[in-house]
Amino acid sequence: MSDSIKLVAFCGSLRKASFNRMALNAFAERLPAGVSLSTIEIDWPLYDADIQAKGFPDKVQAAQKAMLEADGIVFATPEYNYGPSGVLKNAIDWLSRTTPQPFAAKPVAMFGASGGVLGTARAQYQLRQILIFLDGRPVNKPEVMIGQAQNRFTDGKLNDEATAKLLADLGASLILAIRHAKAAAAHVK
Repeated sequence: MSDSIKLVAFCGSLRKASFNRMALNAFAERLPAGVSLSTIEIDWPLYDADIQAKGFPDKVQAAQKAMLEADGIVFATPEYNYGPSGVLKNAIDWLSRTTPQPFAAKPVAMFGASGGVLGTARAQYQLRQILIFLDGRPVNKPEVMIGQAQNRFTDGKLNDEATAKLLADLGASLILAIRHAKAAAAHVK
């Protein structure tokens, strides 16, 4: 069993200077050696069964392939109107229709940043509900909800040690979940 771990990440905000993109960068910087993370950009067309009937868009197929090859998934989600962003939900809707469905049995870490005090609590709880249906394996702890994000980043970099520790701990929890999943899969073979 290889010790290297591959992660794919989705940033639910399209804005280049978003707090969630900054948080995703901070998460990636705190991953240990031997763990790689690549971000899947999700500027995709809105899900439409008529488009699907003609064939999945190339970007969706590439994302599915990357997810199937990855050991785990990372979501950085903003919270819009008490839920995840439309672009993130749209990506999930597209990917959930591919075969094989790439969320099944994958360990998933999620976190998010917002200007409000609750961080992205409600958006993350909705993502957890979606992942239950998709048979994903969300990491339960630590929950990382970065509230008042405008005070936690300076010049694009995380400036808050408590948040940095939470992100590092979440990465460690995701890696542990992946190692457990790999060990269980090897035991079944």
